[in-house]
Amino acid sequence: MLRVLLVDDHELFREGLAGLLAYQDDMQVVGQAANGQQALAKARELMPDVVLMDIDMPVMNGLETTQAIASEMPYIKIVILTVHEEEEKLFQAIKCGAQGYLLKNIRTAEMLEMLRGIAAGEAPISRLMATRLLHEFGRQNQPDTENQPENAVTTTTEDGLKQLTLREREVLEMVSQRATNKEIAAALSISEYTVKNHLSNILAKLHLRNRAQAAQALLKHRPSR
Repeated sequence: MLRVLLVDDHELFREGLAGLLAYQDDMQVVGQAANGQQALAKARELMPDVVLMDIDMPVMNGLETTQAIASEMPYIKIVILTVHEEEEKLFQAIKCGAQGYLLKNIRTAEMLEMLRGIAAGEAPISRLMATRLLHEFGRQNQPDTENQPENAVTTTTEDGLKQLTLREREVLEMVSQRATNKEIAAALSISEYTVKNHLSNILAKLHLRNRAQAAQALLKHRPSR
């Protein structure tokens, strides 16, 4: 059972989200908070598995609250749920300790699927924000890559492969077999959107730019039999 704390200063939105999660057999809303100060107190009291956190709130905003909870209770997963699409907010949230970043216009089924992935170590992040995050990492890493020793990129890729979750590894295996996103989704009983999200996470962990490079990395570093 995934125990969830909802944090948003809009009561109507909070209640609507609580009603949605109440219909999920594997999720339970254990509490609600209207600002960051209340959220911190509720987190200490209720010890939820996940906090769904808005950014713009009175008294104490979501980023400040995320940093406080992550510092004091690092075992609690914090997922930002916001209207902000700016890269700056995304990067700030990650630096503060957030494990996910979802936009409020996300489809219900996709949000629920991403929340369920938290238990498997997956990072729920909207596709748009994942793309922007990858672009930023690519921009920052490229100059350094050009000056690295020849084996440095290989070492980074090997480390990234070890960080993949079981589901990400399954997706990458199918990518290496030239399966399409639609074929992967059907085989794993997930949505194509989720496949794309897994691919974004895989590329970020491997520090690669496309699925062809990821497939090649898997084949190159697969243990010999």
